[in-house]
Amino acid sequence: SDKRTLTQGGLENEGVFEELLRASGIVLKLTVTNGLELHIKDRSQFKNCLLPCTPTRTEGSSVLLPFLQPAVIMLLLEKIPEFFFDDLVKKLMQMLSVSPVPIQHDIITSLPEILEDSQQNEVARELSCLLKQGRRLTVPILDALSRLDLDAELLAEVRQSAMTIVPSVKLEDLPVLVKFILHNVKAADAVEVISDLRKSLDLSSCVLPLQMLGSQRKLKSQAQTSSSMSQMTTSQNCVKVLFDVIKLAVRFQKDISEAWIKAIENSTSVSDHKVLDLIVLLLIHSTNSKNRKQTEKVLRSKIRLGCMPEQLMQNAFQNHSMVIKDFFPSILSLAQMFLHSAHLAVVSFGSCMYKQAFAFFDSYCQQEVVCALVTHVCSGNETELDISLDVLTDLVIQHTSLLMRYATFVKSILDSMQKLNPCQIRKLFYILSMLAFSQRQEGSYIQDDMHMVIRKWLSSSVPSHRQMGIIGAVTMMGSMALKRNEADGGSLERPELSIECDGQLSTLLDLVGFCCEQAPEVLALYYDELANLIEKQKGNLDLQSLQAVGFTAVAVPESFCLAFSFLFPVKSLYNLDEDETQGAIAINLLPLVSQSEPGRVADETSSQRKRVVSPICLSPCFRLLRLYTGEQNNGSLEEIDALLGCPLYLTDLEVEGKLDSLSKQEREFLCLLLFYALNWFREVVNAFCQQQDPEMKGKVLTRLQNITELQNVLGKCLAATPGYIPPPATFDSEAPEGVPSINAGGPVRKRNGKEKAGNPLAHLQSYRPYFRELDLEVFSVLHCGLLTKSILDTEMHTEASEVVQLGPAELCFLLDDLCWKLERVLTPGSTRRVPFLKERSNKDIGFAHLCQRSPKEVAVCVVQLLKPLCNHMENMHNYFQAVLPNQGVVDESELNIQEYQLMSSCYHQLLLTFRLLFAWNGFSQHENSSLLRSALQVLADRLKPGETEFLPLEELISESFQYLLNFQQSIPSFQCAFILTQLLMAVSEKPMTAFSARFVFVLSFAYKPWVTSLNDVYLEHTDNILKAIEEISSVGVPELINSAKDGCSSTYPTLSRQTFPVFFRVMMAQLESSVKSIPAGKPSDSSEKLLKWNIAVRNFHILINLVKVRICSDYGRLFVEAFLKLAMPLLDHSFKKHRDDVQSLLKTLQLSTRQLHHMCGHSKIHQDLSLTNHVPLLKKSLEQFVYRVKAMLAFNHCQEAFWVGILKNRDLQGEEILSQASAAQEEDSAEGSEDSVDSTVEV
Repeated sequence: SDKRTLTQGGLENEGVFEELLRASGIVLKLTVTNGLELHIKDRSQFKNCLLPCTPTRTEGSSVLLPFLQPAVIMLLLEKIPEFFFDDLVKKLMQMLSVSPVPIQHDIITSLPEILEDSQQNEVARELSCLLKQGRRLTVPILDALSRLDLDAELLAEVRQSAMTIVPSVKLEDLPVLVKFILHNVKAADAVEVISDLRKSLDLSSCVLPLQMLGSQRKLKSQAQTSSSMSQMTTSQNCVKVLFDVIKLAVRFQKDISEAWIKAIENSTSVSDHKVLDLIVLLLIHSTNSKNRKQTEKVLRSKIRLGCMPEQLMQNAFQNHSMVIKDFFPSILSLAQMFLHSAHLAVVSFGSCMYKQAFAFFDSYCQQEVVCALVTHVCSGNETELDISLDVLTDLVIQHTSLLMRYATFVKSILDSMQKLNPCQIRKLFYILSMLAFSQRQEGSYIQDDMHMVIRKWLSSSVPSHRQMGIIGAVTMMGSMALKRNEADGGSLERPELSIECDGQLSTLLDLVGFCCEQAPEVLALYYDELANLIEKQKGNLDLQSLQAVGFTAVAVPESFCLAFSFLFPVKSLYNLDEDETQGAIAINLLPLVSQSEPGRVADETSSQRKRVVSPICLSPCFRLLRLYTGEQNNGSLEEIDALLGCPLYLTDLEVEGKLDSLSKQEREFLCLLLFYALNWFREVVNAFCQQQDPEMKGKVLTRLQNITELQNVLGKCLAATPGYIPPPATFDSEAPEGVPSINAGGPVRKRNGKEKAGNPLAHLQSYRPYFRELDLEVFSVLHCGLLTKSILDTEMHTEASEVVQLGPAELCFLLDDLCWKLERVLTPGSTRRVPFLKERSNKDIGFAHLCQRSPKEVAVCVVQLLKPLCNHMENMHNYFQAVLPNQGVVDESELNIQEYQLMSSCYHQLLLTFRLLFAWNGFSQHENSSLLRSALQVLADRLKPGETEFLPLEELISESFQYLLNFQQSIPSFQCAFILTQLLMAVSEKPMTAFSARFVFVLSFAYKPWVTSLNDVYLEHTDNILKAIEEISSVGVPELINSAKDGCSSTYPTLSRQTFPVFFRVMMAQLESSVKSIPAGKPSDSSEKLLKWNIAVRNFHILINLVKVRICSDYGRLFVEAFLKLAMPLLDHSFKKHRDDVQSLLKTLQLSTRQLHHMCGHSKIHQDLSLTNHVPLLKKSLEQFVYRVKAMLAFNHCQEAFWVGILKNRDLQGEEILSQASAAQEEDSAEGSEDSVDSTVEV
């Protein structure tokens, strides 16, 4: 107890002591720290102070007072670097390898504050090595490295170390790593750094964990699912943070955006392009307005080259919609701009952007997408209109319930219907009908609006409004009559839906029926629209629901022949069925036309009057009948096959020499009869072209022969009936304005006393809108070879057989129609805008069925026809090889001229068909690459049968090119040669080889327009343009000069005295274009560019001295300007190393500039206005050249080598212009110094 008392007493005394010391305050603290500082000046004593100690509280001992401890610790820490700094850094780095992760983290983050400047590089290298070893310390290491002041070389080394771990770093550390890589990137290294980062950064590694987590959600419990969703959200947030880092770098580091664009632009392989590239381009477009145009250019170029397919964009939206949503304004702007493009791939990409934005973004973005599409529809631009309606159609099919929210915007298009053609009206009503009938309650107001609009149009007296009403009504009926299945949930509502729809459908049919009674054109349109509906909704239309409300299958009216007086006697023609029993049928065309003639029906009494069936409805009625029959019988037409071979009641069509004796009314009646007969045969061919029975195939070929025969007769009748307007054949648009013109075959030429036969007397191209459209299926007839048609006796036994084949006339007829179709669909349309409130001129007349197919569907159809087309073209080749034995000279004494011209026309159309197909820009789209391969494989297989299946694309192109090249030996005309050239260019996607280009150039045709084109092709696709120009000017031109008056160059057969101006103009233009492709000079440039400029200047000098005309002054000025802009910077840096070469180049160019100066003087003397207009600009360029040379010499400290002289004015022959010499001396000096400055370089 005494001891305890003493202890307590000691503690009390110690507490009192502390209070006394605390009261002394700062004085004591300073005394202790000063004394300690003096004590630890000795290294050993300082080391002892740092040793660990464990104080024991014994009697008489004292401890360091708490208020003194911070001051002592700070003093010891400040003294450590003076004695142990090197050891400290080493110890800290050693501790990293043995310390736990939290301690490592603290040590690394504190290093920048501890290190001296001299030690930062060494520690940075160690941290760089540590960065590669593990991923747990990535963030603190990068944070420490970013705070160190490193030299450029070491920073690049550290950055490269960081780049190596990009593929393997954890997703949450990736933004920090990318931020470090992009930090302080120099402009010179930016492109290289970004290129390496592009290769290392793969967003697919970020997507894979998300997909795995998404697939695991179905297998886990609710808690586990919640955890997985949390991880998925974290991963998505990390990706978003990553692009935020890139966005900051793009915004605040000017060189980053340009380098990123350049890195993407430099990537050429399709496989090198990633989702990252697309997102970064969108990011730059959204963030940096200065690079917006450049971004659009690169993106457009990549789309055209197929480097950024639509699938890549779909992956970007599907996996990174959270990131891309921030760039929605740029997405909307780009999509709007892409829809204006003339390139199909770019337009398709823009439409896909709209669809993806609608599918993956929120309601605000969806509304903006719909509004943008509606704006496109109402803009008046045809391409935008079609694509926008297609996008809306896809959206209404794939996202019906989502699009229903914005149906009000879509419905507003009804106010701009005057701008839509029939095909577009069908699309619009299909969209509205899908919205109206997909969800009953929500779509009821759309149904009411559609009913109101259709009733208004059907009740109108304006033909175009009634047409729109019929189209809208039939489209709406089709939507109501679609089959409902359990997949779309419609079967549950079917009874109620059926009752309500039946009432609406019945009302529509009554209204349409009343309208059809007013005009036969409206009834014909109704038939055509119903036929289109059955064809489009093949297998999906509930015909029973239509029949239940009054729709009945139409049949060809039986009572065609009534008691009328006819202008011509009736004659049965074109009967293919030899059975003349009482049950046989016939088309009473002549009586039908006669009863519909104005004034005929009015003469009959009311008791005898029957309902008049207009012949206008005959072809549409038959089209509806055969489609309805095929729909009910799985494509079989046996029920109506008698209509294929039945005769027509016409009249005698031997009109040769009789037309002049007929009255105008009789000639017009004959033309009317022939148009109806031709349109009937066209629909018959449409109906039965796909039947597989050989007998029916033979009859189809015979009907094609009948068509060509009738066209010849019609041509003669039209030539004798000027001003005749045929009856309409298509009813969904207004009739063409004006009277169709008859293009006669020109004056009949005679040669050797013989009349030269030609094409039919009247070409029917201008009458194309008055013929029924041929379906694409008709061209399957091209597959037919020789067919045998049996002739049966009365007991149905084969009595004889007749061989039927596709002749030249029928082939020409089919190919002509095919070319028109391909040119309409596969050739990019015009983007010309229609003025506001002006109705669109309908150029789709005759292409109504074709416009309902996409360009790809048409291309697929033609690719399937390539084999028979190749067969026909090889037959043409063999024919002309036989008839042109003497180097293309036709022996007319033994030649059927009419057959020759017909075969030549077939050859021309075959080549045109191939060219239209292979020039289709849709082949540049990635999704059409397999179709292109199939097409090329057909051509290559003609040379290597059975060996082309596994050939790479480049070899397929080469083999196809060689196959088509073989046809050049049988080319019969300049037109064919030109189209073959274009075809070769279309097939050869990469630059032509020298051999191929030489073939194109040496075709032995001398007609000036073709020579211009062929010359351009040769120079544009040769390996070396400058070398080719030099060869032509130094080899071809001397050969021409030494040849006879009508001769030509032996090396270049197209180079003659008549075509020389064309050659010269093309060579000057190509020379000027080629020098512009030589990049401007830089200090590091080699002598290769200097050599190119030497060749170019030498070629320029040769060409200038060949021809001294206005074209020299025009292209001469352009060449001099290009030289000043591109070559002079190169000479500035090359003068010291290549002084002799530069001096020789300038002296050669000086000779040419003097010649240009003489041309200026010549224009003044002869007062040639065509030359004088070019003089001011030319003289300005010549003076700039003089002073620019002086600047170049001053730059290289050679001013004394330059002196200026006065050039005398001379004419083109080099003679001095004396009138200038007689002028006053002052004026002479002034004008000479102003207009005639020249320079000479002496070094």
